[in-house]
Amino acid sequence: MTTAHGSADADGIVYRLARPEDAGAIEALDSSFTTATVFEVSDPGPHAGSGLGFLLREVPVDPPVHKVFPPEEHDEQGSGGGKDSDADARTFVALDGDRLCGFAAAGYTAWNRRLTIEDIEVSPGHRGRGIGRGLMECAAEFARERGAEHLWLEVSSVNAPAVHAYRRMGFTFCGLDTALYGGTPAAGELALYMSRPCR
Repeated sequence: MTTAHGSADADGIVYRLARPEDAGAIEALDSSFTTATVFEVSDPGPHAGSGLGFLLREVPVDPPVHKVFPPEEHDEQGSGGGKDSDADARTFVALDGDRLCGFAAAGYTAWNRRLTIEDIEVSPGHRGRGIGRGLMECAAEFARERGAEHLWLEVSSVNAPAVHAYRRMGFTFCGLDTALYGGTPAAGELALYMSRPCR
């Protein structure tokens, strides 16, 4: 499937590079979620309190967490070319008929041969249909074109549904940042980093 060029999957979802006219629909996409579990970090074992390691575990929350992200500007990086500065950035969209139902923005850095998934979102009514995986495969195809060694992303510790989806796509945990969201509406959450080899 040549997803970057507008191919459809078996479910009729079309994947293609974003165009300038997609900007409004990307901005309007509902990225909220609800979860009954979150991830927390604790200092493990005999060296607890030493700061020499950490234990990541999933814990239930009651009531469930409903997260709505604040509005942000999405960079329509990937009309597919143009300026040299855009050569290593792409945004892919998923369309159900004429309705935009998801997007993924990615950027490649040559020094460590990493493709970073800057943002990936699927509208609530389209989740569970493999659209996130389809968008990720668009990004992976771009990564292979660039010669990337791996794909990398950051996800909040409260976004357990996304963590599980990324793990199903072959991502594993590779680090965390306990201070990334300090001073933001997400203060108190942890940034979890995940990666997968570029196959």
